[in-house]
Amino acid sequence: MNRFLKLAIVGLVASCGGGTHKAPRNLDNACAIVAERPAYLRAMKKAERRWGIPVHVQMAAIHQESKFIADARTPHQYALGVIPIGRQSSAYGYSQALDGTWEEYKAETGNRRAKRNDISDATDFMGWYMDGSTRALGISKWDATSQYLAYHEGRTGYARKSYRSKSWLMRVASKVGARARMYRSQLVSCGKA
Repeated sequence: MNRFLKLAIVGLVASCGGGTHKAPRNLDNACAIVAERPAYLRAMKKAERRWGIPVHVQMAAIHQESKFIADARTPHQYALGVIPIGRQSSAYGYSQALDGTWEEYKAETGNRRAKRNDISDATDFMGWYMDGSTRALGISKWDATSQYLAYHEGRTGYARKSYRSKSWLMRVASKVGARARMYRSQLVSCGKA
C-alpha cells in the first residue's frame, strides 16, 4: 500500500473518531440544541424512559455541569499561583461525575464500558443518580432545583441540608430550576417534549 493511501486512511479514521467535544451553538434554546445534536435528545429520552427523569431536568443539569462539553473538567489548581498541582476534583464529562460515583454507577447498572464523555452514558448516569435521590430522599423527579442540590452536595449532604450555608449554591440551583422550566416550555413549543 502506498504511503499516501495509508495517510488518507489514518486521516479518515481519525476524523470519524469520538465526534465533537464542543458545546452546541445556542445553549439558551432547547429546540436549537436538539436540532443541532439529535443524539442528545435520543439519549435523554432513553434515560427518561429508564429512570423517569424528564428531559428538561437532565438538560438543565448538564448545562450547569458542563455546558454540554463532552470532555469538560474542573480547572487546575496552582501553588503560588503558577505551579500546577492537579485539578479541583475528578469530575469529568457531560455530567461532571466524580470517579467514585461513576464507578458505583457502572457496578450497580452493569454498564462496565460506560464513558463520561458519551452523551448516552452521561444521561443514563444522571438518570440513575437522580432516580436514587428520589428513592432515598423523596425528591420529585420534576424538581430540578432540589435534584441539582442533591446532585451537587451528594445525598448525605442534601439530607443534612449542607446547601443552606452556601448562598452561592442556592442561587445556582435556582438558576438550574429556572433553566429547566425554560427548556420544558421550549421543548413543548417545538414538539420535542
